[in-house]
Amino acid sequence: MSLLFTKSVKLGLLLRLICLFISSFSVCISTPPEDHINCSSSSNTNCTITNSYGIFPDRSMCRAGTVAYPSNEEELISVVANATKNKTKMKVATRYSHSIPKLVCPSEEDGLIISTKHLSRVVEIDAEAKTMTLEGGVTLKQLISEAAKAGLALPYTPYWWGLTIGGLLGTGAHGSTLWSKGSSVHDYVVGLTIVSPGGPKDGYVKVRRLNDGDKDLNAAKVSLGVLGVISQVTLNLQPMFKRAITYLSKSDSDLGDQVVRFGKEHEFADIIWYPSQHKAVYRMVDRVSTNTSGNGLYDFIPFRATPSLALAVIRATEENQESQSDADGKCTSAKLVTSTLITNAYGLTNNGLFFTGYPVIGYQRRLQSSGTCLHSLEDSRITACPWDPKIKGEFFHQTTFSINLSLAKNFIQDVQKLVEIEPKALCGVEIYNGILMRYVTTSSAYLGKQEDAVDFDITYYRSKDPMTPRLYEGILEEIEQLALVKYKALPHWGKNRNIAFDGVMNKYKGSEEFLRVKNVYDPMRLFSSEWTDQVLGLKDGVTIVKEGCALEGLCICSKDIHCAPSKGYFCRPGKVFNDARICTLVTTNKAS
Repeated sequence: MSLLFTKSVKLGLLLRLICLFISSFSVCISTPPEDHINCSSSSNTNCTITNSYGIFPDRSMCRAGTVAYPSNEEELISVVANATKNKTKMKVATRYSHSIPKLVCPSEEDGLIISTKHLSRVVEIDAEAKTMTLEGGVTLKQLISEAAKAGLALPYTPYWWGLTIGGLLGTGAHGSTLWSKGSSVHDYVVGLTIVSPGGPKDGYVKVRRLNDGDKDLNAAKVSLGVLGVISQVTLNLQPMFKRAITYLSKSDSDLGDQVVRFGKEHEFADIIWYPSQHKAVYRMVDRVSTNTSGNGLYDFIPFRATPSLALAVIRATEENQESQSDADGKCTSAKLVTSTLITNAYGLTNNGLFFTGYPVIGYQRRLQSSGTCLHSLEDSRITACPWDPKIKGEFFHQTTFSINLSLAKNFIQDVQKLVEIEPKALCGVEIYNGILMRYVTTSSAYLGKQEDAVDFDITYYRSKDPMTPRLYEGILEEIEQLALVKYKALPHWGKNRNIAFDGVMNKYKGSEEFLRVKNVYDPMRLFSSEWTDQVLGLKDGVTIVKEGCALEGLCICSKDIHCAPSKGYFCRPGKVFNDARICTLVTTNKAS
């Protein structure tokens, strides 16, 4: 059976490589994502909203009475004013909605969703001042492209260009660096306009134009969408530059000792960690002179249009491996994925067509971010983004958190101890390209990073059945609790399962100031929802205690029923972190 699964994975990878080969010479046709907002009528009423993955952590469906699509600031002001006058609950939705938590859900079924899909205009670029003003719905791809035309660049960005400026600010999205102002995009904001509810004397709307130095900007630039709608943002940019990239694969035996040093040595450093393979891939990235020869391009393989047939085969293979507890099959799949990515330089090419060797040198605009699966010539089911919910493709959880630089070594060593106990436990993570480690710095934002840290991004299999435990369920739960409980890690606001946000405001020194600003900007709490109130500590926590709740990260188990006792999974202490409570398979000769 395992051999059959491996052959299926090889078929899927072969199909993907064929598409990659073709896309080196032309555009690989991809199905564009469907609108994640759906309404029952042309008048945009009786609507539902989800995210780009088609589901939220608690699998609930979010409903709203209507949706508005303002196309300029004047229309946005009118929308917010009318909703405020009618005391209508509001939430902001972005073009693609790539956040995992329920940030976009109104708390009432007759609420209003305000989409920034058409607020997509670059307002002004001042090449002399090196600033760029853009509307909140402008995507990262647009931002990079338009800035480049003026000879400018945003130095540190997320690696996925399907985010909007409003969305990535609202969730504190970032790239990777310990240099300069740090890797968080919001720390390059020098101006921001936010439209919030007002009183009758204000015409039921307040438009605040915050500038660098305004104290409230520290709340608005990582706002979780609870202060109002970001209308415009002004960013401080830099002159366009080139950088050189080299990937170096090494043993992870000294990863704990290397992690801090490496981040300080290279401006754009990051690390991809494959714990079960005892391998770490160091990405050495630094600026070089613009006179340096090279026109490299970064088109990250997992973000490319992928054959739908390949995605279906790969998903079916993983489901079979899970149902058969086939850890060996998963490890074989992981090695195939890893070797394919390393051999193909993760999608780097030296000239936009071929990879001929390191270093890959090119302009920042071509190397900082990618996401070609979002863009297509026509509607087609031939290929798609791997996680597109309308095909049988990837379905996963993401656990992402930042750990203080001084504690990163200890955390890494704890994870390595878990791998010593269960050597095959993290092969499933490696199928999703391992653990991405990025560097972040202390931010002035009240809900930004509290200290220099290493950000760990872990993606792993999720069953379509919420009551079905995954292979090595307990190991992944223990890693999550190690980070959040033992090492007091901060969760990424746009990712994670519910338990990551339980009591999270206690970890932010500026939480009281943030809540003060929230009360001033939205005293009627029209931009609040039950979920955001729970996260902000204004209501009972986000945990949902019920049968099987620990399997989906809705709770930390305290009773066996929170796991899957009928399938052999019981609530037990952690294997390395004794205070952890994890769902462990209590059966011999099977994974735990």
